[in-house]
Amino acid sequence: MNIGEAAERTGVPPKTIRYYEDIGLVRPSRSGNGYRAFSMRDVHKLNFLGRARALGFSIDDCRALLALWNDETRSSAEVKRLARDHLAAIEAKIAALREMRDTLTGLVESCAGDDRPDCPILETLSARDDAHA
Repeated sequence: MNIGEAAERTGVPPKTIRYYEDIGLVRPSRSGNGYRAFSMRDVHKLNFLGRARALGFSIDDCRALLALWNDETRSSAEVKRLARDHLAAIEAKIAALREMRDTLTGLVESCAGDDRPDCPILETLSARDDAHA
């Protein structure tokens, strides 16, 4: 099948498929006229990559996961370690986002939002941080 059909079947845009090919994640064959010819195995890989990317796995993690998927002697412990490490990174991002939300919530609540020029939000943003000076 061609790249358009592979994209339609997998939900992965053609541009992304070309990128995955450029970095070696998928290697479709080429027909006599030079067009990409995707096999069902390529489609399975693209589905796999689409799901992994939707879960936020990096390209390097996807490469490792694909290698594990293709390795019938793999240990599920390796797969679990990769997923657990990724989950820990997501949890850290969530914690940082919650901290940002709480800080910004406090700033918004402290600002009168009236016609006066003084604004705690701007004061906080412009405050000099001697630790980084």
